[in-house]
Amino acid sequence: MPRARQARQATPPARLVSVESLRSFCTQVFERLQVSHGDAKITSDVLVSADLRGIDSHGVARLSRYVDYLRQGRARPQSEASVVHETPVTAVMDGGAGLGPPVAYRAMQLAISKANESYVGFVAVRNSNHFGIAGYYAMMALQHDMIGISTSNAKPVVLPTFGREAMLGTNPISIAVPAGRELPFVLDMATSTVAQGKVEICKRAGKPIPLGWATDEKGQLTSDPSLVLRNIGDRLGGGLLPLGGMGEEMGGHKGYGLAFVVDVFSAMLSGGECSALTYPENEDGRPLPSNVSHFLGAIRVDSFQQLSEFKLSMDDLIRRIRSSSRLEGFDRIYIHGEKEFHMAEQRQREGIPLDHEVVLDLRTIAEEFGLRSPF
Repeated sequence: MPRARQARQATPPARLVSVESLRSFCTQVFERLQVSHGDAKITSDVLVSADLRGIDSHGVARLSRYVDYLRQGRARPQSEASVVHETPVTAVMDGGAGLGPPVAYRAMQLAISKANESYVGFVAVRNSNHFGIAGYYAMMALQHDMIGISTSNAKPVVLPTFGREAMLGTNPISIAVPAGRELPFVLDMATSTVAQGKVEICKRAGKPIPLGWATDEKGQLTSDPSLVLRNIGDRLGGGLLPLGGMGEEMGGHKGYGLAFVVDVFSAMLSGGECSALTYPENEDGRPLPSNVSHFLGAIRVDSFQQLSEFKLSMDDLIRRIRSSSRLEGFDRIYIHGEKEFHMAEQRQREGIPLDHEVVLDLRTIAEEFGLRSPF
């Protein structure tokens, strides 16, 4: 149920909030919902890490959604993920309908443990929930000088090429690769043209979305974020476009194919539900567990070549690309993850900016749970 927001005359500027106070607040909220302290800390860290890295579409702005999932029964506050099938290098986990972040966190820990023993480790997860930014889990492998892989399916909000009905999720892919003196390479992307959270940001700001992000229920391009979100929420047709946009001319079929592959690795291998069957409801329209699936992997570099040589090669590749000729008017070529690492350093020092609508939502949550608001 949507929360009532306080009336306002004009939109104040973004409010800076310290990282630790934001983590602490989110952790307290989850604990009030009977989530264990450990799971509450992991989930809060995933949300705040998104904001730290400038991925505001997946940060604390989504706290109210997680609260609703717990209250509605989409996610269970007390749930233990269990291994239901295992080999020396693979495993299938059942998330027990728990919160996605702690389920995915423990699955990635298992993948890393297997890679430590057998050079590679892959874990497919079923019966989970939205796990936040995919990059969080891929980057866990960097602490062990491994390559990390993370994917997840999601609620069906994306159209297949030439389709008018949302059948796939934004189905993110993240790959994190260690380097030497350079920052690690971290790809963290949706397989849709844009994440749904960015449409929500435009709606909060009262701005149109660019043509090419989404279609209306008739399959026509639209710039109205409210219309897109309403149609997605009520399943009236239309939705987000796959990476590359509408049709095949600009490669939309490639984004569609990537989203499909994420479902194969996440849901098909785990025995979970594909994107079109996630977020089910009973006959009365009441929410059931989300049935989201993930795929986590870790690869030891030294199973292919010496780690030191690999890092030297990565540094060379990064520097060659960064120093290549640039378009007029642009002074920098960025490597994936570079902007996010710099943003995290800045926001760690200065605080995380929260727009007014998010602040109001968090204040409402604080009032509901009798917590002191740091906003």
